[in-house]
Amino acid sequence: MEKCLTLGARKTFYIPADMSSPSEPERVVQFAVQKLGGLDYLVLNHIGTNRFQEWAGDVQYTRWLLQVNFLSYVALATAALPTLEKNRGALVVVSSLTGKMPTPFTTSYSATKFALDGFFSSLRHELIMQKRDVSVTLCILGLIDTDSALEYTRGKVFLSASPAAEAALAIVRGGAARAHEIFHPPWLRQLCCLWALFPHSGNRVLRTFYNYSSA
Repeated sequence: MEKCLTLGARKTFYIPADMSSPSEPERVVQFAVQKLGGLDYLVLNHIGTNRFQEWAGDVQYTRWLLQVNFLSYVALATAALPTLEKNRGALVVVSSLTGKMPTPFTTSYSATKFALDGFFSSLRHELIMQKRDVSVTLCILGLIDTDSALEYTRGKVFLSASPAAEAALAIVRGGAARAHEIFHPPWLRQLCCLWALFPHSGNRVLRTFYNYSSA
């Protein structure tokens, strides 16, 4: 909040919330609509911790992660749709390469991101067919140099991380342009297309970027 004010915001609001609680998303949207008088954009960008390790059978963790990474997104979007439709607004959903291509050490995390792609891509179809003027932008991100991402992937993945500020700008631009999808870095789009055409070879190449012995 202090940084927003320093950068020129006239007012800032915040509400603490736990997205693993099914009742919290609606409360957050209600707070935002009350304080702001409505919504033009809803950017969904929170995630639960990705352990970045081999599957060890922790079903309870997967249930928790689905609630945080997927079901809360659905609940937030559903609660916000009336005000977004009124304002011809935009839904911006931050996803991941792991929601387009299954990768090692991301079993539960990848499942939540594939779910986001399926739900919000389907929702986009329905909104267009119903002539409801709300855009849906899926943001497909690679490895970003946040502290948590670098900590969990250190020694396990041989890929360079993109600067978080550049990823944030790509998300803002994609939402403002009402794009269906954006990829950051942009070469991820070609990677996903190649993998879709040649999945067997693509998976074999993909595994060379991961250090199995450190998992």
